Amino acid sequence: RAKEIKTKLGTLLQKPDSTIDFIIPYPEKPEKPPKAQKPSPEEALQWRDSLEKLLQNPYGLASFRGFLRSEFSEENAEFWVACEDYKKTKSPVKMAEKAKKIYEEFIQTEAPKEVNIDHFTKAVTMKNLVEPSPTSFDMAQKRIFALMEKDSLPRFVRSEFYHELIK
Repeated sequence: RAKEIKTKLGTLLQKPDSTIDFIIPYPEKPEKPPKAQKPSPEEALQWRDSLEKLLQNPYGLASFRGFLRSEFSEENAEFWVACEDYKKTKSPVKMAEKAKKIYEEFIQTEAPKEVNIDHFTKAVTMKNLVEPSPTSFDMAQKRIFALMEKDSLPRFVRSEFYHELIK
C-alpha cells in the first residue's frame, strides 16, 4: 500500500515535458492595497478579533501581506490565498496542476516559499495529493491560519500598517 502511494505520488510530482506552467493562481507581484476600497476605521477595527474578516477584505489582505513581507513571512498569506483559489477549482486537470504547483512552492522540503508545518501535517497533505480533491490542503491551511492568527495577527494589530487604517 505504501509503495503504491509512493508510486502515485512520484507520478503526480513529475513534471510532464508537454505542459507549460502558465497558470498562476495567485499574484506573483506584491499588490498595492486598492485605494478605492480602503475600509472604514470601524471595519478595520473588526480585524483585531477576526483574521477571517481581515483575509476576506482585499484591502485588509493586501495590508496584512505588506506587513508579513516586512517580517519575511509573507508565504503564510500567499499559501492561504493559494489554498482558497485551489478549493474553487472545478476541473480535475486544473486541480491536479494547482495541487502540484502549491506542493512545489509551499509544501515540499526546501520549497522556495516553504510554510512551517509539522511532519504529520506534511505527511497527511502528501497522502491527500495522491488523488487531489478540494480538501487536499485543508489540514495544512488550518495550521497556517492558526499560526497567523496566534502569531502574526497580534503583531499586525500593533503595527504602523494597522494604526494607519484605524485613524
